Amino acid sequence: MDLASERTKPQVKEYMTRDVVTVSPDSTVGAVAERIAESEEHSGFPVCERRRVEGFISARDLLLAGDDDPIFKVMTTDLLVAHPDMKVNDAARVILRSGIQKLPVVDDAGNLVGIISNADVIRSQIERATPEKVGKLVRTLEQIHSVNLEQERRTVAIEQLTPTQGRVYADELEGRKYELERGLAEPLVVIDNDGTLLLADGHHRVLAAHRLGIDAMDAYVIVVEDEIALGMAETAAKEGLESLQDIDVVDYARHPLVQTTKRLQSGE
Repeated sequence: MDLASERTKPQVKEYMTRDVVTVSPDSTVGAVAERIAESEEHSGFPVCERRRVEGFISARDLLLAGDDDPIFKVMTTDLLVAHPDMKVNDAARVILRSGIQKLPVVDDAGNLVGIISNADVIRSQIERATPEKVGKLVRTLEQIHSVNLEQERRTVAIEQLTPTQGRVYADELEGRKYELERGLAEPLVVIDNDGTLLLADGHHRVLAAHRLGIDAMDAYVIVVEDEIALGMAETAAKEGLESLQDIDVVDYARHPLVQTTKRLQSGE
């Protein structure tokens, strides 16, 4: 998908909880355990000193500690935190693959600005509007280039597709393989720019299909009879994207907006 589309994807700051309950590093184990026991929604808390995240304390961390022990002695200090500008889908990957339920959200200075949970991620998927992608893209292209375009449904050979996205995520790739094996994958969105097939949406699905030995896929195709200069084509050319082999597969842990509190505290 082109850069404008990437910017419109839901971000963590749109769905995170901003009013976060925290505890102090100097609080006692007994006091925090009592708060957890009395709460119907909290099984742990971020540990903050003047809004700066120092760690996280969960019910499990308290099990073998004495009631009078300070929280800073038993809290987890090397935890994943997200940035408010991170995409919700990327935060979902971190939550899913790390096994945690809540991800503290910090700003560039390391100050706590919110928290996003697996429930927030689910809510983002339920509440997010899902307008018909092809129609929206057609209208956008027609307005930008002052042309009339046609749509059609057809099978396309994946080796003939030119990617417009330079990276995919390893865990989502596995999810798309699962869907393909069970016949659940959505059609691709392709722009036929006077014979050049630009992949507008479905990079994970295409790469998963390629790995499964699938040669062709169902697609919604936007037909451009007379070639026009498309921004996504220019982006692909600048990034050297000519075939599926040019797409990088990255792991969620290398996402640039995922850090650990230790790294934040060291100023790296």
